[in-house]
Amino acid sequence: MAFFGGNKNNGPAEMSFLQHLEELRWHLVRSAAAVMSLAVLAFVFNDFVFDTVIFGPLRQDFFTYDALCNLGHSMGAGDVMCITVKQQHLQTLSASEQFFNHMWIALITGLILGFPIVLWELWKFIRPALKDKEVGPVKVFVAIATVLFLIGICFGYFLLFPMSYNFLVNYQVSSSGIVQTQNTFDDYISLISTMTLVSGIIFEMPVLVYFLSRMGILTPTFMRTYRKHAVVVILIAAAIITPSPDVTSQMVVAVPMYLLYEISVFVSASVIRRQEKDAK
Repeated sequence: MAFFGGNKNNGPAEMSFLQHLEELRWHLVRSAAAVMSLAVLAFVFNDFVFDTVIFGPLRQDFFTYDALCNLGHSMGAGDVMCITVKQQHLQTLSASEQFFNHMWIALITGLILGFPIVLWELWKFIRPALKDKEVGPVKVFVAIATVLFLIGICFGYFLLFPMSYNFLVNYQVSSSGIVQTQNTFDDYISLISTMTLVSGIIFEMPVLVYFLSRMGILTPTFMRTYRKHAVVVILIAAAIITPSPDVTSQMVVAVPMYLLYEISVFVSASVIRRQEKDAK
């Protein structure tokens, strides 16, 4: 069994299975080294990472709160979109909690910042096996996947997490005040890292749709048929995420999610058209 390697200048060179694995190993090593190097930097500059980035949504002057409040005023909705941050201190319940969360956030930061490098190494690995006409589309795919992931990270950090967190912190099961929320550092880190990463993955939906469409599992006809169902799911998700019942704040979350769905429909349709064109 043989694979093709080499480069575009020297032409494809036949590679054995073990040589192919060796090349893949070095791409993975370089990717891991880049991620770990960025993680070490994030660990060292902990004051900036935590005080400015991680704890940013805990301050009233956070960019999102000012932007949402100004947006509400410009739309004539008054203070309905203004969020008042509940001042609190995050508690630790074990001696090792701060240290291990410090390491976790450093690793997550390295993964996020190193994601473009990982995709670039993936591109270099598959490049020799591509035909000349496939190089352009795959290069565009790598760029789009990177941009979508970073947009998703920003969406999760600036919108999804601040709105969800403030809703959860201020939620009361009764008006008696018997139950008070004293949030822990570990819970806060878990929420912000999970929501941010999940948002970045969700924004890769067009990429997933691209592959599913190429495999014939998903079609634009199917997505158009169930568009209304998708809208309902998006609105329900937006209603759960947003901190208030007003329609304006729900639309802030729902509109980007719906646009992502429409982009996915367009991607699926483009794949099907190209396949039909190649089949002729």
